[in-house]
Amino acid sequence: MTGSHPSGAVIIPAHNEAGVIGRTLGALREVIEWGTVDVVVACNGCVDETADIASRCMGVHVVQVSEASKTAALNAADRATQRWPRLYLDADIEVSAAALRAVFAALEGTSLLAARPAFRYDTQGASALVKAYYRARTRIPGNAQRLWGAGAYALSFSGHERLGTFPALTGDDYYVDRLFSADEKAVLATEPVVVRTPRTCRALLSVLRRTYRGNAQQDRVSGGASVGRTVRELLASVRGPLTAFDAAVYVVFAGAGRRRPGVSRTMVAAWERDDSSR
Repeated sequence: MTGSHPSGAVIIPAHNEAGVIGRTLGALREVIEWGTVDVVVACNGCVDETADIASRCMGVHVVQVSEASKTAALNAADRATQRWPRLYLDADIEVSAAALRAVFAALEGTSLLAARPAFRYDTQGASALVKAYYRARTRIPGNAQRLWGAGAYALSFSGHERLGTFPALTGDDYYVDRLFSADEKAVLATEPVVVRTPRTCRALLSVLRRTYRGNAQQDRVSGGASVGRTVRELLASVRGPLTAFDAAVYVVFAGAGRRRPGVSRTMVAAWERDDSSR
């Protein structure tokens, strides 16, 4: 801590995020004014105005990475700051000063190595089926207890030592979550960050295919997928016709998301995302 404000860094990998980066950095205005937190935007392979917009924000350090790779962006941003702890934040996620303060305090004042703020889904404008999917997903307790899925997670210095550098895998949050035992990580009861969901079925399927592909790739290396537990928790969440409908929609989307054939290993670090919510 420095004075009454925590010290640390916020790392934001960004690829062609001109439409949202200003909003994300605007939410960090108070944090930037503290003067104790480095905010690093790692623009990678950008061909839009992401870097220009970020550069106009006082106190923001912009790193340029030539290739469109989230992995390369994360590692380059790590090299650009010496502060700890570090919050890794997707470019379309807004985090409040209060939430960031709580996360950094938890990582500095306890034995925790990793943590993230609470989150909530924003399904405004989404189709009925997409809303049903996320209602079901919200009812699965295990999904709310992991570091992945919120677009934001943080590591202490010791936690990052265990990570080393980010590997060329799809799903950095899934990878990081699996590095730590239950007593080494926590989801904190903070003001939630807002995760804007895909708006269309096509966009949701694209996100799920990327997610399941990355998860499967990592599971082949380290083993231990949690599909069985997810199914049990999903079934336990059914309380009537509406929750049964939501669960059925979830199963259909999950099944469709898992059916896509694999892709070349050279593509695992490339950017894929939902543009329907931007």
